[in-house]
Parts: sequence; structure tokens; C-alpha cells
Amino acid sequence: MDDLEFRLYLKIDVVQLDFWIEQGWLIPETSGERRQFRDADVARARLILDLMDNMGVNDAGVDIVMDLVDQLHDLRGTMGQLMAAISRQERDIQQRLFESLEDIDRF
Repeated sequence: MDDLEFRLYLKIDVVQLDFWIEQGWLIPETSGERRQFRDADVARARLILDLMDNMGVNDAGVDIVMDLVDQLHDLRGTMGQLMAAISRQERDIQQRLFESLEDIDRF
């Protein structure tokens, strides 16, 4: 989706979009001077709009929420890699790892 389609779809103006990009809340793909937006950018923009318009969150709050969303996304990726690595281990090693996790969970 190009810049104009993105703005029309979300009903935002170019100043607002540029601000979101400056803040790092959106990072579109660029080709020369053209910006391209993916489905993930649309989802992020909808979240930003919900935070600001429906929940009254200010710019600083949006910055914190978007940072937390990014951290959560990264952690989910890391957990997926960890689970894949565990699944490649022998059964007894998998069992010991899971038992160790249960021991940690008790504290």
C-alpha cells in the first residue's frame, strides 16, 4: 500500500503520518522517495489511533506502548526460537529443561 492509500484508508493526514514515522512508531519500506506500508503497519496505525483517539493517550504514552509492543513481539520471536531449539534436543534433555522451568515457576 502506498502513502496515499495508507492515509486514505486510515483517514489521517500527511503531517500525522510523518510524525508517526519520525517517532519510529511506523517504519515503512522505502524505495527511493516512495513509502510502502504493509499489513503490520496498518495494524500498528490502528493501535496508535485507538490509543490517541479512543483512550486519550498522549504522545509520550503512545511512545511507551509502542516500545512495549515491540519488546513483546521480539520476546515472542525469541520464545519461538527457544522452543524450536528445545524440540530438537533428545527427549531426556527436553524433560530436564521443562522440569527446570517448573522449578523456576514455583518461586
